[in-house]
Amino acid sequence: MTNEELITELTTIQPNLVPEAGGEWPNFFVEAADWPKLAQALRFKDDLFFDYLFCLTCVDWKTHLAMVYHLSSTRHRHNIVIKSKLNREKPEIQTVCDIWRTAEFHEREVYELFGVNFLNHPDLRKLILPDDWVGYPLRKDYEDPINMIKL
Repeated sequence: MTNEELITELTTIQPNLVPEAGGEWPNFFVEAADWPKLAQALRFKDDLFFDYLFCLTCVDWKTHLAMVYHLSSTRHRHNIVIKSKLNREKPEIQTVCDIWRTAEFHEREVYELFGVNFLNHPDLRKLILPDDWVGYPLRKDYEDPINMIKL
């Protein structure tokens, strides 16, 4: 499937999906509420079969947070990037660890470092930082007076 065919197929499945111009792989913006339905289609629809979630991360844009998912189909050899804008004050999105098992630890890391709540995650707790850590170290507004170097 070409990138143009992927764009057509995905916008048919999810009409309010917004393609982003440019880039080697098709990029799409999806509303957080629409993400679970789209994720199911991406993983289990035979002509898509995105069976490999190889990157899940978050970006702090100061005004909002954005979840970024990089997916690949090992069967069809196509790749896409899905992005979802989250409210900075209450960032939450449905977990996909029931669809792509590798998401379980990636989501825990994003939860710990950015403060994103992954709804229905089976074990959402910190991975690296001590349990009593306050704040989210990868947010742009995070300040640590002891370890922070100001430029």
